[in-house]
Amino acid sequence: MSPRLTATDDLPSAVARPAYRREAHGVGIVHLGLGAFHKAHQAVATDDALAAAGGDWRIAGVSLRSTAPSEELTPQGGLYTLIERDADGTRARVVGAIAEALALTTDRQRVLDVLCAPQTRIVTLTVTEKGYGVDREAGGVDLSHPAIAADLAGPDAPVGVAGLLVWALGRRRAAGVAPFTVLTCDNLPENGRVVRGLLVDFARRTAPDLADYIAAEVAFPATMVDRITPARGPETLALAETLTGHEDAAAVETEAFTQWVIEDRFPSGRPAWEASGAIFVDDVRPYEDMKLRMLNGAHSMLAYAGFVAGHAHVRDVMQDAPLVALIRRHLTAAAATLEPVPGVDLERYADDLLARFANPHLAHQTYQIAMDGSQKMPQRIFAPALEAMRRNQSLAPFAFAAAAWLRYTRGRGEDGTRYALRDPREAALATDAADAEAIVAHVEAIAGLVPPALAASAAWHGAVVERLGRMLAQGMTAAIRHEADGAAAR
Repeated sequence: MSPRLTATDDLPSAVARPAYRREAHGVGIVHLGLGAFHKAHQAVATDDALAAAGGDWRIAGVSLRSTAPSEELTPQGGLYTLIERDADGTRARVVGAIAEALALTTDRQRVLDVLCAPQTRIVTLTVTEKGYGVDREAGGVDLSHPAIAADLAGPDAPVGVAGLLVWALGRRRAAGVAPFTVLTCDNLPENGRVVRGLLVDFARRTAPDLADYIAAEVAFPATMVDRITPARGPETLALAETLTGHEDAAAVETEAFTQWVIEDRFPSGRPAWEASGAIFVDDVRPYEDMKLRMLNGAHSMLAYAGFVAGHAHVRDVMQDAPLVALIRRHLTAAAATLEPVPGVDLERYADDLLARFANPHLAHQTYQIAMDGSQKMPQRIFAPALEAMRRNQSLAPFAFAAAAWLRYTRGRGEDGTRYALRDPREAALATDAADAEAIVAHVEAIAGLVPPALAASAAWHGAVVERLGRMLAQGMTAAIRHEADGAAAR
């Protein structure tokens, strides 16, 4: 058995390692949501920034629920292997930006202490869209969200994002310590503004004197992040051991491509993330819309259609010619709903996405992408559909994606096999209705899901019903073929 990864002095020469002395740099960032995506993206960018410009910017990573990330990283001193795979080959590097890995359930006091520490100047987040507890209609807290409900009932013992951040900002203010910058890296439209509204609303309900302070004094720069990172499997750990000669329980696998666009508003400073290719802008919205509607929208469409059609991975989907044609159509339609994006050729961006989806080395599961659909569909599919309707453009690509999602929410494969929906609004989505018309009407009536203007459109409603009806009657594979044939004929 290989030794555990605990140091970098005996790694093979082909494995990159931190180009700085880790112990010389203190913690300046707390990250909430210590999962694979953070380790493949923000932690890597911080590793590059430390190597380029130094500073006390190492990361205290926090898992809000699971203890697994801490149990994997702590025995390794925060070190882990990042494996990048693309058509040019496979490369490994060991990342050293994480100084400590904590679990809120077992390290509560340390988590609270580091959030309040004057040295902590930024809190970054990757807790997924459902992790915030945002009411999408009202823009504040979702009172039905379990963490929100728990923290409103016990604000001095917070367990969720809003509760933790408001509590920590209150303690910092009382101690005369400047607030940290809140930097969300999740796929929420205008994510900085949304999280600002969440925290202000939470504070009004629990600590009213803090609400105006947070609104006026705390920075919430918006950001767009992009790097396809599949869920880790045993193959990833085995490959890490082969490449490094060490057992690594925390290894992650990702593509070579990475992108980070950030609004440059950091009153207390920031790492030199531009050393890792980060782009700093005044307004991130054009880039955010591009990614949500093109990459994420196409990802959701291909995941729902592909999973139901029997494709386990994105790379398998990309071997299905009719479905690939629909992905191309979707990318083109999504691009047509966008305003110009500074410095980006959208046709080339679409071509690059197709190449990334086809990466044969990444086992990115369609089932992984399919989870939490009710949290993703509004910004990925419904928003561009509404814009397409306003511009008198075709609704067909978005209607097909919506129908594929609704077919997926039935929770049963075409062979009768049941699968877990893994959606926070599973109970609301459930219906005994068996025909497409009733299913679509049921979902359109769920508050805060389908935009009212879209649900009221006879053209939209009919397009989704027609496609869902075909999927239910003929099967997903036949529906994909029919849709692709129709798209080719137009």
